[in-house]
Amino acid sequence: MTAMSSTTRRFSHRELGLIFIFWTSLATLSTVNRLLDPRGAFGFRVVSPAGPIALAYIESWIWAAVTPLVFWLTSRFGPERSRWVMRIAILLGVGVVISIGVYLLLEVARDIVFSAPAVPMRRGGPPSAFAPLREIGRFRFLNQLLVYLAILAAGFAREYFLRDAELRQQTARLQAQLAVARLDALRMQLNPHFLFNTLHAISALVERDPAGVRRMIARLSELLRHTMDSRGADEVPLRDELGFLRRYIEIMEIRFQGKLRVEMEIDDETLDALVPNLILQPIMENALEHGAARATGEGRISIAAHRDGDLLYMIVRDNGPGIAAAASAGVGLANTRERLAQLYGGRGEVVLSSPAGGGAVAEIALPFHTSGGAHA
Repeated sequence: MTAMSSTTRRFSHRELGLIFIFWTSLATLSTVNRLLDPRGAFGFRVVSPAGPIALAYIESWIWAAVTPLVFWLTSRFGPERSRWVMRIAILLGVGVVISIGVYLLLEVARDIVFSAPAVPMRRGGPPSAFAPLREIGRFRFLNQLLVYLAILAAGFAREYFLRDAELRQQTARLQAQLAVARLDALRMQLNPHFLFNTLHAISALVERDPAGVRRMIARLSELLRHTMDSRGADEVPLRDELGFLRRYIEIMEIRFQGKLRVEMEIDDETLDALVPNLILQPIMENALEHGAARATGEGRISIAAHRDGDLLYMIVRDNGPGIAAAASAGVGLANTRERLAQLYGGRGEVVLSSPAGGGAVAEIALPFHTSGGAHA
């Protein structure tokens, strides 16, 4: 609460201006009402008709000067704090002191404006002299105390409004930090999954193709270097994502020993579009494991990207046996869906389908953008 309380003690120029405008407007309304009142300033000896008008503005401006102090008290002695009975007693005690002070200032102003204190005239005689202690003892300051209580209520309303706004800002910051943490966790889960699968593919060729294994290890080191260099980026240009994917494909081509063919149809206007980092690798891996690896004869995979209005579509198609339960529930696809939801909300999705001609199609749709700002 300390940070929020310190925030409420600072008054911007806009707030101070609004306080002054409020009290000046209140004085104007009071003046208009007094001018329209046919009874006039009854019971007082008025030197000038402008006296009541001046007095109304003086009273309002005194309260305008006191209002920031009362607002500060509401932040310093809020009732939600501990020992609230003592704090309420302090607020009331300070209110009595302030009310008496304002009352005395107004009496001095009345004496100056009207050339006589604002004490009702005795019947058949001059006004009685103003005696501060006597007037205080008669609780003549109660009207000022009621004004103080009204300002106090407004101060509490302001305090709760500011604290609620601060809590909303803190919640928004925590949600953003949580989203970043979840994305980092998804990447940390995805990278070991990709690494283990690649090492498994390398181990399967150790005895059959030592030269190919050496090439695979070299490509794998390049992939790991790429993931380390871009680990802090949520999004990368599609051309960089495709560069990473081509290195991965080179490793898989060695694994498939000439029985894999990959084609790319990428529209030039999509190359600068930002896409989630490593978004295509798990889709490609899924197409290899559940599609091309199970195809009759040569395994074929096509990768396409095009723009349709404000959406970017990336499509991976294979010639395997179609969608299997394991393919739709794998770690890679689950992470892909979660990352799209984290980055774009309902504006990003991945859909698996089995076309009539056979095989499987994975289609990723996300907002087309070449700079930050498309996040949900």
